[in-house]
Amino acid sequence: MTKSFASQGDMAEKEISFTEIGDGLYAFTAEGDPNTGVIIGDDSVMIVEAQATPRLARKVIDCVRSVTDKPISHVVLTHYHAVRVLGASAFNAPQIVMSEKARSMVVERGQEDWDSEFARFPRLFQGHEEIPGLTWPTTTFNDRMTVYLGQRRVDIMHLGRAHTAGDAVIFVPDQNVMFTGDIVEYHSACYCGDGHFHDWTGTLDRIRRFDLDAIAPGRGDALVGRDMVNAALDSTADFVRSTYAPAAKVALRGGTLKEAWDAVREVCDPKFKDYAIYEHCLPFNVARAFDEARDIDTPRIWTAQRDLEMWEALQK
Repeated sequence: MTKSFASQGDMAEKEISFTEIGDGLYAFTAEGDPNTGVIIGDDSVMIVEAQATPRLARKVIDCVRSVTDKPISHVVLTHYHAVRVLGASAFNAPQIVMSEKARSMVVERGQEDWDSEFARFPRLFQGHEEIPGLTWPTTTFNDRMTVYLGQRRVDIMHLGRAHTAGDAVIFVPDQNVMFTGDIVEYHSACYCGDGHFHDWTGTLDRIRRFDLDAIAPGRGDALVGRDMVNAALDSTADFVRSTYAPAAKVALRGGTLKEAWDAVREVCDPKFKDYAIYEHCLPFNVARAFDEARDIDTPRIWTAQRDLEMWEALQK
């Protein structure tokens, strides 16, 4: 019998932290589960990432209400993945913001991604019955847009492809703090199944040029201080390179996906095996690296059926 995906057996509750990373800026983190950011303005609150379900989103709201009673006016979604967006309805925000490219990915593959992630993450989708449907933005942008929460300026930008083709980052200039979504991780594996390996490190370099004082990453602890910020940028870049290079070498000599899997494990296990969601991400990362090395520029859509076919191929 083929063993299950690593994430299917991960049913342990995670400890939540709510960390102030700047004046009126917070990171909601939970031991490698998807993070959410909070930006408190003069008269309202912006949420960055909506969690997988309304049930999980209400945990974020409880934390927000522990520090402010201002209304939530905006939810910004850094990309389209189900575990990031399907809790949005709980916030009752008048404005939901996504890049135009991310919205197009909801159109193209949003339901397939939901079905795929639902099968792989049973813990995160507890309470899924409350999800009203796919999350759609009310506002989109191409390269950048600015939102003013009273006098507080928030810049929402697409700096390049990385975790997906439509990634957004959210920059708060008065505190020199950025919310990066899954472009940056800390002691958590990068999920590269919908990624762009050739572009990812360049996007990290563009983030690095902001010389930030703090980052709320996609997963893992809040990064406060430039040493911690730069360490996370370095480790994320190393993870991306270490995944792609051995898989590409196998693909370009005509090897198999299973051989690429073995080659990536040989390089990555010694460095990253203890990272959160490493075993979950690895098969999807290898499959995408194998494809990109063969000049498949647009990540193929993951479906519940394709998940199983890929997983079966890696067990042979």
